[in-house]
Amino acid sequence: MKYRNEGFDPEIIEALKKELASSGKSFKVIEGDEENSDEFVNFLFIGMYEGKEVIYDAALYTLRLHHSSEVYELAEHEAAKKFPNFNGIKYEEDENGNLKPLSSEDEEIGWFITEIIMEIEEEETVKVQEFIDIDTHHDYGIGLDASLNVEFIDDKVIEKFIKEFNEDTIKLDETFYAFQSEEEEDLEE
Repeated sequence: MKYRNEGFDPEIIEALKKELASSGKSFKVIEGDEENSDEFVNFLFIGMYEGKEVIYDAALYTLRLHHSSEVYELAEHEAAKKFPNFNGIKYEEDENGNLKPLSSEDEEIGWFITEIIMEIEEEETVKVQEFIDIDTHHDYGIGLDASLNVEFIDDKVIEKFIKEFNEDTIKLDETFYAFQSEEEEDLEE
């Protein structure tokens, strides 16, 4: 039987199970994803969906990173309202790999965005909470986005998340949080 979504194919699931068993982990980090960091990890794991095994394509990130993304998105939206030609600041490198100076307009927009971010953070305009979003129309298996209020994402956090997700015992913190940029925190110390 040919599966339209390979993440539901029992042969592919079995191959991932064997790979996970030999690695001694319950997940496989998707390598080559430049975004993987100590605050964000994209990985695959096996779980259940409607009584059948399936591969979950998961993105797990810290609540701080989620907050920063939301704040930056709002600041860019404000910049787009003030600067009609704005469609993102693009940084370019010279032949030595150094960043080229921004145009005066891009620099002005950059300062505007920075000021908006500081204002949003100071006024705690954006608040976020832990969440799990499931995408059953994902191109590979089932997509899963989750944000947890942890300092960093490491193997231990991922293993705990998968165990609790698969056992349906995850208790999400419903508290809303706002964060300050780390640069500001460093200045205050």
